Amino acid sequence: MKGIAAMVASGRRLQIATWNIAAINNNPFEYWITYNESPGYEKLMSDVESFLESPGERDVSVSDVFPDDMFSKLDNRMLGCGWPSVRGYWEDDFRNRKIISGFMKDPLLGSKRLASMPDRITNTINVVGSDEPICRPTVINMYGGDLDTLDQWWSAWEEFMFDNALEIKTKKGVEKKAPYLLLQPIKRAKYPDITEEEEKVSLPLQTMCGAIFDAILVHIMNTVAADEWQPLKRAMVENLNKKKVPKTLDILETATYINSDIITLQEVSAAFVDQARNRPKLGETFWIVAPENMDAVRDQNSVIFLRRETFPDGSNAEITSLFESSFEEGVKVPIAKGDILAITATDADGISFVIASFHGDTNGLATKPVLDAIMKAMSSDSKLARHKLLFGLDANTYEKAKPGKQQDVLEWGKLYVAHGLTSCWGDVPDRKNYTTFNSRTYLQPQLNKACKKSDKRSNGDVNPKDFILFGKGDFTVESTWKDNTGEKKYLEDTAFPTMQFPSDHGILATVLKPISSESCEA
Repeated sequence: MKGIAAMVASGRRLQIATWNIAAINNNPFEYWITYNESPGYEKLMSDVESFLESPGERDVSVSDVFPDDMFSKLDNRMLGCGWPSVRGYWEDDFRNRKIISGFMKDPLLGSKRLASMPDRITNTINVVGSDEPICRPTVINMYGGDLDTLDQWWSAWEEFMFDNALEIKTKKGVEKKAPYLLLQPIKRAKYPDITEEEEKVSLPLQTMCGAIFDAILVHIMNTVAADEWQPLKRAMVENLNKKKVPKTLDILETATYINSDIITLQEVSAAFVDQARNRPKLGETFWIVAPENMDAVRDQNSVIFLRRETFPDGSNAEITSLFESSFEEGVKVPIAKGDILAITATDADGISFVIASFHGDTNGLATKPVLDAIMKAMSSDSKLARHKLLFGLDANTYEKAKPGKQQDVLEWGKLYVAHGLTSCWGDVPDRKNYTTFNSRTYLQPQLNKACKKSDKRSNGDVNPKDFILFGKGDFTVESTWKDNTGEKKYLEDTAFPTMQFPSDHGILATVLKPISSESCEA
């Protein structure tokens, strides 16, 4: 006896888990976290919020934080780079602005990307030959040096930006470049709020704004919590950043998940794959299948774990390219390299499966086209048409989607049902069955996206995003759970990641019972 009949006769079930483990966030302060071990965290973040929302007399001039002599040193360094001077912008405008109302909260500064662009490019730089990245001296990354005073900050910042040539991978190969050489001009065609004059000097102008931005952050932190913020940050970096991969692997090794038949993961780095394979418990239990063409630039890939006992031969073939070539012609689907992994595999009972892992774009607009492509490709291939689909994904669906801009969760449910599928949540997903709860703080460069402490649930990303799909005639759900603790529990009112749970997505798992062919015929 083989196939579904054998599975039914033996009473065997399939346990499947899916988890967007989330790429490592280089800014430990970017999102509100639950940090029960340190009451000082909530006070610090509340004090920063208060400073930015109600600065009062603390809303001093930029030149009080980033003084004229500091600007002159910066201007001289930029002139030495062959850039034009921006002294006129400094003397006529920026030095006289108020640090909060005139700089940090200036919407035009945001739309022109004058502070966020240099931060994005130089915040954290991966260098050749080192597992540890190089971080710009700032509050909002993993920089570990002392920032007790603005003079200490400036000395380290100037050296980082202009003096340290770093070995980095570029399109031309390995090159040595100081960080200022990585900055890109800000084009008016893409950012129309930039004036023609600003566009011409966008390299030195963004460098100056980036320096002012970092100086203001150091000033704020040393004003509200001079003695506490740096030890707190170092503890957060250790737990949220440096220990993220080991903590994630530890959770996958718990009895709850080590007994899974299939685990689909999203946003997985190459280093994570290597470490998972080298862990005796995981490596001996699972075939760990990564894309043949991994994304080495973003380093965010979908990956599949197959239980060796359940799938003795592992993956039969990768068919990702087949699905990617099945998108509707002329329709641009917002997917990136590494977002989809699809394989075929045959289990110990001889049942043939298509198993897929997918990470949807932020707005979920790729989720429906990807499922359409999968179903089209499977139905068009006589061999694949006989396979059973198991699909774990971060669908990035929303409880209250913006029409035309985000994927509504109920509309998503209608699509998979129309394809003859169902989910671990049933045919009609519950809008309020959340698998994420995260919201941005005030310690990141896009203050328009910051959530007050009191609003972090109502204005945060609290949505039903994660799914496991399968054929409606193939399996029924025996049990389903979600988990944001690593202990098979989900705390609905807890923002995460936490110091124990390292992702901003919960784990979703289900146990499936096969439907016998006789039941289908009946």
